[in-house]
Amino acid sequence: MVNLGSLNPQQRQAVETIRGPVLILAGAGTGKTRVITFRIAHMIEKGIEPGHILAVTFTNKAAREMKERVAQLIPRPARGSQEDGIKGTNRPTVCTFHSLCVKILRQHIHHLGYKGNFVIYDTSEQLSAVKKILSRISAKGEKTDPAAVLSLLSRYKNGGSAAAFADPSVAALAEHVRNRYESALRACNAVDFDDLILLTLRLFDEFPEVLEACRARYRYVMVDEYQDTNAAQFRLVNALVREHRNLCVVGDDDQSIYGWRGAEIANLLELEKYFSEVKVVKLEQNYRSTNTILTAANAVIKNNTRRRGKKLWSQKGQGAKITLAVYEDDEAEARGVVDEIEFARMARKILWADQAILFRTNIQSRPLETALRQAGVRYHLIGGQSFFDRREIKDLFAYLKTFVNPHDDVSLLRIANVPARGLSDVTMERLLAESHDRQTSVYAVMKHTDVPAQFSTKTREAIMEFVELVEHQHQVLTQPNSLLLSAWAEKFLTDTGYVAELRRSEKKVEHAENRVRNLKDLVATMDNHADLKAANPMDRLQNFIEEVTLDSEREEDKETPGDAVTLITMHSCKGLEFPHVHIVGLEDGLLPHSRSKVEGTLDEERRLFYVAITRAMQTLRLSHCGSRKRYGQSMPCHPSPFLRELPEELVENADEQSRKPVTRETGKSYFASMRSAIE
Repeated sequence: MVNLGSLNPQQRQAVETIRGPVLILAGAGTGKTRVITFRIAHMIEKGIEPGHILAVTFTNKAAREMKERVAQLIPRPARGSQEDGIKGTNRPTVCTFHSLCVKILRQHIHHLGYKGNFVIYDTSEQLSAVKKILSRISAKGEKTDPAAVLSLLSRYKNGGSAAAFADPSVAALAEHVRNRYESALRACNAVDFDDLILLTLRLFDEFPEVLEACRARYRYVMVDEYQDTNAAQFRLVNALVREHRNLCVVGDDDQSIYGWRGAEIANLLELEKYFSEVKVVKLEQNYRSTNTILTAANAVIKNNTRRRGKKLWSQKGQGAKITLAVYEDDEAEARGVVDEIEFARMARKILWADQAILFRTNIQSRPLETALRQAGVRYHLIGGQSFFDRREIKDLFAYLKTFVNPHDDVSLLRIANVPARGLSDVTMERLLAESHDRQTSVYAVMKHTDVPAQFSTKTREAIMEFVELVEHQHQVLTQPNSLLLSAWAEKFLTDTGYVAELRRSEKKVEHAENRVRNLKDLVATMDNHADLKAANPMDRLQNFIEEVTLDSEREEDKETPGDAVTLITMHSCKGLEFPHVHIVGLEDGLLPHSRSKVEGTLDEERRLFYVAITRAMQTLRLSHCGSRKRYGQSMPCHPSPFLRELPEELVENADEQSRKPVTRETGKSYFASMRSAIE
């Protein structure tokens, strides 16, 4: 039996309300994941079929954690029992929005003219597609930021008004790029993350039987982090629950910080507009922070007028005052923060892993990283790009997989025209459509005698040359010999013109050489991974691909970097907590960001500060500078206006704090700790 006795009264009410629409308003650190998992377990105990329960969240990590916790709460069936608990297909579906849509699309996307083995483009692949289009339509010397265009494309897709957030000329360009971009993806049988939801909605609109099947399966729907949902996600949820109305949303409007990527805070604030009978349960008891930290957070966020009122409190006591430090410049600030971290480690035995440095923009990490390196402090920067996500590495693996298995459409479509060899998006889209009709691979269609005949002489020659390239490399690799894979790969990358293309594609020589170096570094390891006893290079190559794929997956699964200080942006820190938090760069123009005044997003910037404050468990240290380097020049800075919203009695100036005498016992303790650290 699920023990609800460990829940506080509000948590228990949220768990036991299992029918009809429910809004669980869960403030920071109030145990929302615990409530969601207990609620799922309680529903199953009350006789609801596990397979009818759907819980949707935003990250794979959150979904994994939720699954594990639910599994712990559901008792295992007795040995010899005919029941299988929640094993097999009859289990709750706990996943992200994107994972849910992939499940639906893998089954039904053929209705929309796609093949079931569609590939999902990540951000780097999307950017590559946009860059390629811009290079063809931009005037000579004209510079357009591909990331800005991609961001606007995403806004268009998700129903946002892109024009309100950008230069009208860029918005017009994005509209122009849109059709070409969608055509480029279709040519590769690819979709992007936005498409996953939008294509699912198309299926629901155009094929009602698909929607009915999904409604019949998902009869109890829960959505975590509801304040982060965008217009398309809202439509998806609404479509699933419109009839049975068993919807439970969990969220906190005070932590809505993703408006820039389409999140609609109105989805949470205006829930009654769509579900007038909704029951609202507030979770306000915080299990993370001291009351000093929570009182400061409450004081800041109450300045946002458009919100659902709530007041966090804790049983963890008052705690230490918040420290505010002022520095001459950003380099002095970085050194000062590192000095504090090292003093805490040596005098109070506080681990590096218990400390986090939070900042508003990625560029602020540079002086911090420099100071940490100089002091010999280990750190972990969250949000850096994985080596295996880089374009050149993905291209290399697509080539390798194509040579191993030419019928791998995903890999072949990625590199068919990389570097450009006359196989345009239109050509590949026609070949893909032909392969779909004939129910075979794109490569098989390219080899078929009657298909190339439909194209112009130039295109026909390009198709034949590509087929010859693949067959030649396949033949080289299947001959029994002692060919070194590293030497072979270096040669084919040069011979195909890929390395030259890589150098041409980057405006800066330094960036191009970095990409080439990444390729060469990986190629040089190919014979280290491969089984040299294998009969032929092909077997060794397959062994290499498998080994590296597994290694990269293991690398990405490393959640904890050991004893290291965490460096993280405020946008990335939501959902995390740290015993000791340093928030740096609290200056007007950084927080709130200068753009917020133009875009009218001051409330969201304040929510960002609120999220940063509520990451701290025991101590919170804030800092700002008199000047900060921008483009190599020192620019004067002014304190963030948000600092004036903190109650004066809760904040202590760092200089005053340092002048305070310590007790004899504390001094002896510091001295003993530092001596043992040195020894």
